[in-house]
Amino acid sequence: MSKGTYQRENLFDVAIVQHTINGTNLAGVVASADDLYLIEQLRSGNEAAFVALIDRYATAMLRLAMVYVTAGAVAEEVVQETWLAVLEGLNRFEGRSSLKTWMFRILTNCAKTRAQREGRSIPLSSLSDMDTDYPEYAVDPDRFLPADHQWSGHWVSFPANWEDMPEDRTLSQEIRACIDRAIEALPPNQRQVITLRDIEAWKAEETCAFLSISEVNQRVLLHRARSKVRGVLEKYFEEE
Repeated sequence: MSKGTYQRENLFDVAIVQHTINGTNLAGVVASADDLYLIEQLRSGNEAAFVALIDRYATAMLRLAMVYVTAGAVAEEVVQETWLAVLEGLNRFEGRSSLKTWMFRILTNCAKTRAQREGRSIPLSSLSDMDTDYPEYAVDPDRFLPADHQWSGHWVSFPANWEDMPEDRTLSQEIRACIDRAIEALPPNQRQVITLRDIEAWKAEETCAFLSISEVNQRVLLHRARSKVRGVLEKYFEEE
């Protein structure tokens, strides 16, 4: 790759840039002008463009890889495999998804393959809409008043209010470690959704498109994941 500089460019005529992506049919293109410009820079061997891509997504890739493989060293290898696959697949990118979605799909495929090779049981269809059909309580039913009570279904006692807690307390490394352990203990489908939504700050529609799940499924999985993590934090604070 050639060196030089790379600056994000949003001033290109989208139709002209899209036309350069293997003659792609414009009706099927959803990649942004910035994505398409970056792809052209990468294809031309602009090293600075590749460095910018790594800076933007490397940390998020490593975190998502850890959903599938528990060892940090293995996750790093998965990320390296992904970057190689991205470079090798640049000429096949047609802009029918965002560049980020395309890269992260490569990552999850690499991670799933590596997880199977390492003997981990990761269901390849764990994010199907069927996952929201089976009963799973996001909150322990014992925390609500029973059916024969006047206020059936209401809280026995309200969840703890953490708004008055000092900011340096809620952001401490110890609490972050507690949250990380809670997320790691989640089922793979819930762990993946909460990682994308709450840690990587992906939008709901972006997450649904990437995982090929419905909006309803995404909301249910995220709610279950958040509730479980909050439950772990409540127990943590009660035991202090």
